[in-house]
Amino acid sequence: MDLSFSTEEIAFREEVRTFLREKVPSDIRERARIGWSYLPKDDYLRWQKILYERGWIAPGWPEEYGGTGWNAAQRFIFDEECARADCPRIIPFGITMVGPVIYTFGTPAQKERFLPRILSTEDWWCQGYSERGAGSDLARLATKARREGDHYVVDGHKIWTSGAHRANWMFTLVRTDPTAEKPQQGISFLLIDMRTPGVTVKPIVSMDGYHYLNEVFLDDVKVPLDCLIGEEGKGWTCAKFLLGNERTGIAGVGRSKGRLEQLKEMAGAEADGGGRLIENPAFRRKVAEIETELAALEVTNLRNLADAAAGRPPGAESSMLKIRGTEIEQSINETMVEAIGYYSAPYVHTALNWQGNVAPVGPAHADGVMPEHLLKRASTIYGGTNEVQKNVIAKAVLGL
Repeated sequence: MDLSFSTEEIAFREEVRTFLREKVPSDIRERARIGWSYLPKDDYLRWQKILYERGWIAPGWPEEYGGTGWNAAQRFIFDEECARADCPRIIPFGITMVGPVIYTFGTPAQKERFLPRILSTEDWWCQGYSERGAGSDLARLATKARREGDHYVVDGHKIWTSGAHRANWMFTLVRTDPTAEKPQQGISFLLIDMRTPGVTVKPIVSMDGYHYLNEVFLDDVKVPLDCLIGEEGKGWTCAKFLLGNERTGIAGVGRSKGRLEQLKEMAGAEADGGGRLIENPAFRRKVAEIETELAALEVTNLRNLADAAAGRPPGAESSMLKIRGTEIEQSINETMVEAIGYYSAPYVHTALNWQGNVAPVGPAHADGVMPEHLLKRASTIYGGTNEVQKNVIAKAVLGL
């Protein structure tokens, strides 16, 4: 396999760099450098509308639905350059997750209704998958939907729902046949308008002091039948398709490469009392090991993108990317905390709020290190725990 970039792809990289240099608003760039998770919704909306106007909002979508038509290498280059330029990520729930499900399994009317509004960011989505006792074992979900006339009536409870407080639509899994023989059977994939009576969102504040997560309570929520994607009782097929795309995205190669460069800059800065951390052989070896592992992940990610471009859907390879991507991400964050040393101790989350008046403590490169470390402790859990991903690999690849 030839993993070098062609002349056309190198030219494309320069086109992307020029676009990002000219179009990313400086205030958004500065806030995104500290951490994507701390951006207000308006920043994401501004940036995604810029991409939409350029026609670059959905790199992985087919052209017939508003995608870019890029090959696997171009998509990789775009992701890498966006991370290098401190761009906000594209919020994945609409573009990366439910959008592909709709254009793959939806009816023509559903595609016409939802896809344009996903591209333009008129609709803001969240994912209603996890429940108490049914996160890693998603097929054990208990939220139920029963047919009544031209609606489903949904009752249940979802948890760890990222961005539900911002969203106006949620895609969710519900049990429509509680008598099915296997847990994966009798599950359906529904789209729920978050403004429907009976939908209640309650915040969950993370250990870094911020609010991204939520509980969603569904009490006699009426959902029109035309918001069912695919066949009733066949939602597990949609769920597996979506999770494959999600886990590939969680690998975050471009983001980790950007964070690794920040780590090197931090380690190369002169410390209090003189000297540079990168001059320490043990620390330098740790950074080199992370860089080597990240390079291997990058090659694996390129192979996965090439498979997708050839029409092969994501399989167990997406689980491999998820495992290694999140482990490497955590290693980088842990090493960054080590690099800033005692400046990680006085972390106050309001110091990162540009609307607050709490002065940051320590050098500028310490901003965002501790909250990112705390937030990403969950990266090996969300999107399907790494332990579950290892079981997927054992079954699909090793035949165990």
